[in-house]
Amino acid sequence: MFTGIVQGIATVAALADRPGLRSFTLRFPPGFADGLAIGASVAVDGVCLTVTELVGTDGARFDVMQQSLSLTTLGTLAEGSRVNVERAAKDGAEIGGHPLSGHVDFTATVAEVRQPENNHVLRIAVPAPWMRYVFPKGYIAINGASLTVAEADREAGWFEVWLIPETLRQTTFGEKAPGAALNVEIERATQVFVDTVRATLEERLGPLLPALESLLRERGLNPEALAGGAPKLPG
Repeated sequence: MFTGIVQGIATVAALADRPGLRSFTLRFPPGFADGLAIGASVAVDGVCLTVTELVGTDGARFDVMQQSLSLTTLGTLAEGSRVNVERAAKDGAEIGGHPLSGHVDFTATVAEVRQPENNHVLRIAVPAPWMRYVFPKGYIAINGASLTVAEADREAGWFEVWLIPETLRQTTFGEKAPGAALNVEIERATQVFVDTVRATLEERLGPLLPALESLLRERGLNPEALAGGAPKLPG
């Protein structure tokens, strides 16, 4: 498990392809690898990877399967790429963000970047099926960082996060421009809440559900409103 509090930025020092997987060697910031052992878990841009070899005092090698390469942004990394990293949480660790599994649900795209004074705003475009799990003031994990959704537009298919200078310093978000791909892990409690409500509605309404959804569309409402507005749930 991870907390969503990024602990530093690592650099891809080398990569090598082998049948069925790609090996990455990462160089970590000073102190990050202290006590790191083979078999340990590290979140790399939000993807949980296992240390397969220690390299010097500040590096480690990871093997990534083809499925993970195709479903996340790891497949686009090259030598010199910079990534957010966090070591697995220990028992009793403070959860400064919210609990993360390191299992990415989908990739999203930076649609717009704004920079009001002392802030950095990312508008992120999301594939339609996943917007049902995104709520203003709710949690979401982007490239391994636990963030709070500031605004969300389900019809348009985007949400925004506001980043303070400390977040920009500790992560790679300041380097992301429109068009950049991002790994997203939705908050599990929110997913369970939404899916349970949807399943209950489908079970209770049965054949009437398509007609009700059609009526909502005619009145300019999103059928997702049937599931109600999920509140921000505790992590």
